[in-house]
Amino acid sequence: MLCQYVRQFGQKLVHRRPLEPIEESESPTAHLNILDLVVLGVGRSLGSGVYVLIGFIAKLIAGPSVIICFLVDSLSSVLFGLCYAELGARIPHVDSMYLHSYVIMGQLCAFVIGWNLILSLFVGTACVAKAWSIAFDSLTGNHISQALEGTFSPYMPSALGTFPDFVVLGPLLLITGVLVLGVPVSAWIIKVFTSLNILIPIFMIISGFIKGDLLNWQLTEQDYKNTSGSSDIYRTGGLGPLGSGGFVPFGFEGILHGAAIFFRSYFGFSVIVTKGREARNPQRSVPLSMVISIFICFLAYSGVSVALTLMVPYYQIHHYNPLPQAFFHVGWAPAGYVMAVVFLCALLYSLLRAMFVLSRLICAMADDGLLFRGLGWIHAGTHSPIIAILASGTLAAIVALPFELRDIVEFTLIGIMLAYTLVAFSVLVLRYQADQNFSKNKKTEEETEMGPVTEESPSGSIPEARMSNFLKSLWFPGSTIPTWKSGQIVYGCAFLLVLLLIILSLVLAQWPIQVFSGDSVLTTVAVLLLLLITGVMVIIWRQPQDPSPLYFKVPALPVLPLVSIFVNIYLMMQITSGAWVQFGIWNAIGFVIYFGYGIRHSLAGNDEPQRPASNSQT
Repeated sequence: MLCQYVRQFGQKLVHRRPLEPIEESESPTAHLNILDLVVLGVGRSLGSGVYVLIGFIAKLIAGPSVIICFLVDSLSSVLFGLCYAELGARIPHVDSMYLHSYVIMGQLCAFVIGWNLILSLFVGTACVAKAWSIAFDSLTGNHISQALEGTFSPYMPSALGTFPDFVVLGPLLLITGVLVLGVPVSAWIIKVFTSLNILIPIFMIISGFIKGDLLNWQLTEQDYKNTSGSSDIYRTGGLGPLGSGGFVPFGFEGILHGAAIFFRSYFGFSVIVTKGREARNPQRSVPLSMVISIFICFLAYSGVSVALTLMVPYYQIHHYNPLPQAFFHVGWAPAGYVMAVVFLCALLYSLLRAMFVLSRLICAMADDGLLFRGLGWIHAGTHSPIIAILASGTLAAIVALPFELRDIVEFTLIGIMLAYTLVAFSVLVLRYQADQNFSKNKKTEEETEMGPVTEESPSGSIPEARMSNFLKSLWFPGSTIPTWKSGQIVYGCAFLLVLLLIILSLVLAQWPIQVFSGDSVLTTVAVLLLLLITGVMVIIWRQPQDPSPLYFKVPALPVLPLVSIFVNIYLMMQITSGAWVQFGIWNAIGFVIYFGYGIRHSLAGNDEPQRPASNSQT
């Protein structure tokens, strides 16, 4: 009885959401070319929120080398994008990372990805609202923040900010009202705000060429000692010294830490995967347009970083309102006010987009029963998920109101990195599995036929024969197409590789100087780990791959997904311990919800008729 219960429990955890076949008449028309996909990718990825973090990263974490942070993230995004493109090719009529994981990897993995995407989205929403508040406050000469700090500072706990930022409630209430009322956002509004997001970097880059000074990349500690006593309310606080000057004042660790914070800058390019099925030549246009859109965003972000750090010494950059303040610093006050107004408008659009996606994700998980079903209620008149929208605004307000921006910015990162890692892992193992039909829940014929094989041989020789056959199959598989056995070998090797990559990342993150300087113990450990990783990777490479045709497949398997996993894990090691504690608390809450409610009310838990996965914009 207990074994049966455990088996049923395990089946619920790995239950996959089946899909109904798409009718030929429902298939999208292939009409998009590379330029169309690039425009979509750039429009979704080029957000104004990242321009807030540029000042924070440049001043306190990376200095002028913030440019290299974007380069690291661009390379990481290309790796992830190629992996996600193959998932999109496997299930072309699903446009959500959460739904992809539910259909391909099962319920528990889908909940983990969805729950952590909610974390990333609502904290990102709080960051944008906080940035809007700071930019608006700067237009008033910081009078609002000074008044609030003078009133509430003596009563605020040390773990929170110096004052409750009531200004953030303004944009949050405005956007929540727009979404609840179902106010249609017309195409011309989208085009206007997309144009603003493109004009901001162009204007900033041109200004940097005119007012920039290369000496600002050659500063020393002596140059900023006289500014360390600044009375700015957005002071550095206890974040430590302002670096050693030069182009890389905080060293290689600062670059990696900054890259980790900027990690989700290119998240919007996933729209290319969604629209890939509508491309005329997806095998060529999807990866090419993805690389081009990421490269354009890299040029925009790095160009703004170059202009900002050339116009203003990195230690004098305003923490969270860098662009308008840069114009005030160089004496272009009118341009500063114009930039501030444009920046406020662009941040409102970023807030609208973030809250829209967040509310749809909450609604989708509630419809599946993984979250409380009441969250998925749709108003009959406005067709808006009102409860999900109100929950999104409330979560963002709870975080943005009492905390300072620097305290919450890292909270959003680990979840999205974990989601990226799971996507790369799933691509790695799925290519080596027997042909899977995601439209129905039944074992493949081969898996059904696989069972205990008895051979008429002496009982003493059976274990040795089985072990010999197993070791032989690691290097010389008995079939040219994936089997249940070869698929399980890949699963085991993939989990082992992730464990080895975690250990290697820990060693490189904690003792980088000792490893590369030739420390006998640590260098030996790193070399042995690399040898083990290479050996296990070769075993995976020897296994047969699924020959099923897809409009796009990740090249250089298994190397490319493994590099993506390693980069994600290594960047996760750069996140502070406080953020990891917050991440652990968030996921503990999530597992309480899942095992207390979701697993019993989901499609697998209550045995309701299965529904097809609907399109979602999450």
